[in-house]
Amino acid sequence: MKVQFQIAHQCCKIHTRKVLGLYNREMANKKQLFKYLLVLDFEATCDNKHQPVPQEIIEFPVIKINTTTLESEAIFHTYVEPDVNPKLSPFCTELTGIRQSQIDGQPHLTEVLDKMFPAWMEQHRLLDPENSSLFVTCGDWDLKTMLPSQCSYLKKQPADYFHKWCNIKKAFCDVTSKYPRGMMEMLTVLGIPHTGRHHSGIDDCTNIGNIAKELIRRGHVFKQTYYRHP
Repeated sequence: MKVQFQIAHQCCKIHTRKVLGLYNREMANKKQLFKYLLVLDFEATCDNKHQPVPQEIIEFPVIKINTTTLESEAIFHTYVEPDVNPKLSPFCTELTGIRQSQIDGQPHLTEVLDKMFPAWMEQHRLLDPENSSLFVTCGDWDLKTMLPSQCSYLKKQPADYFHKWCNIKKAFCDVTSKYPRGMMEMLTVLGIPHTGRHHSGIDDCTNIGNIAKELIRRGHVFKQTYYRHP
């Protein structure tokens, strides 16, 4: 009887794994609305005493993720030299890990927005209407506040593709029914190891991308959560 019970128990476990595996594949194969996710996470000048005015982007990273294969296919990454307050505060360096030498002599935001990033988008055919893409951010600050604020100071209009995005916190809430405080909480809840340095823009993009991939595996269909009128 004991042997029969063990065999039955083992068969039940195998069957359960097969069912769960099939379920996970079916969930992951849900049709996505966008071919690519563009995970973006700016770092900007900051201070714990007096916040710099204007606040300026100092790291501009984007990771392109294929929503079908879940592969990270391309990376755009540059440090940015501020126009107004080019000297970083010790607090900013401690928080982000970005040293003064890493931004000195780097492109200014105008060059990044006018030449470098559009060239990268063109290179990877992300301006082709058939290759639909959506920016993904952790919160709304990057594209609702930071970029428009600095562009306003520079008397520039952000490109149209920056006007819509998905706040991954809302996507996470759709899957877990819990609105997270931030990236670290999402990683913990989903059982994903944190990699790199927190508040490094490119490392945060990697971790946010891993969260996005796991949400897709769990059946989430990424959609636009915010549209900013020009």
